[in-house]
Amino acid sequence: MQTLIRSGLAAVLPFAAVLCAAPALAQSAAPAGQDNADLAAKFGGDNVTVGIAAAYVPDYEGSDSNRFVPAPLAIGQIKGFAFTLIGNRASVDLIPNNPGDKIDFQLGPMVVLNFDRTTLKDIDDRAIRRLGKVGTAIELGGYVGIGKTGIITSPYDKLSLSLSYRHDVNNAHDSEIWQPQINYITPLSRKAAVGINASANRVGSGYAQTYYSISPQQSLSSGLPVYNAKGGWKNYQVGGYVTYALTGDLLQGFKLIAGGAYSRLLGDYSYSPIVRLQGKPNQWIGALGVAYTF
Repeated sequence: MQTLIRSGLAAVLPFAAVLCAAPALAQSAAPAGQDNADLAAKFGGDNVTVGIAAAYVPDYEGSDSNRFVPAPLAIGQIKGFAFTLIGNRASVDLIPNNPGDKIDFQLGPMVVLNFDRTTLKDIDDRAIRRLGKVGTAIELGGYVGIGKTGIITSPYDKLSLSLSYRHDVNNAHDSEIWQPQINYITPLSRKAAVGINASANRVGSGYAQTYYSISPQQSLSSGLPVYNAKGGWKNYQVGGYVTYALTGDLLQGFKLIAGGAYSRLLGDYSYSPIVRLQGKPNQWIGALGVAYTF
């Protein structure tokens, strides 16, 4: 079970933003004439959302074989400080948010545990298994960003831009990852919200060597050709997601969460034998789950 949870965590990352923004979005969806005092009082206030999803993810990054895995999450805001904890990824925004803020400045630390190909029994492809295990990468870093509420469709939709940087400190790939990201979310009603997001990843040569290159020794073991990948833009990803309140509204109670994303491996990464010969550069993920906000 622990291995399955590790493998599925990345799949829900594109959908986490919809839960983070839900408390602010709910206020915009109140029917005309209804007393919004309760919603206004909670706007920008403390909230915590916990949930679990069934995620459909590749066996490894670049694989053409997928499987269902559980993916837990916990996100929210306490005393104005937003946080995200999704299994192998955690971050905290050290710039507090105040009720009614239209501009959201973001700055804080983050940590990601990279479990890609650390457990070979979850990989169907024998040739990939014969390449050997990759150690768990502990990626430490931080992010900066800015969000604007009330920008396109209503006073409560939100557009956010961010840039994060991480570096492996566990000598698994001993390299860096840069990730620019854009996210847009808007309410449809008091009970529903939808969003879209896009991101890209630029990685260092150590990352390329660890996950996409094939050494002469690995070539003998796996039967795959020797390959030397270099650092650069690894992939881009676009996705969409939706949340719907099953009880109460987006501010409180149970909700359904769902989403999907498409990722495309680029350059040296798409031409690696583990992708072109054994997998595919086009990657699809999906998730469906339930969450509770209190």
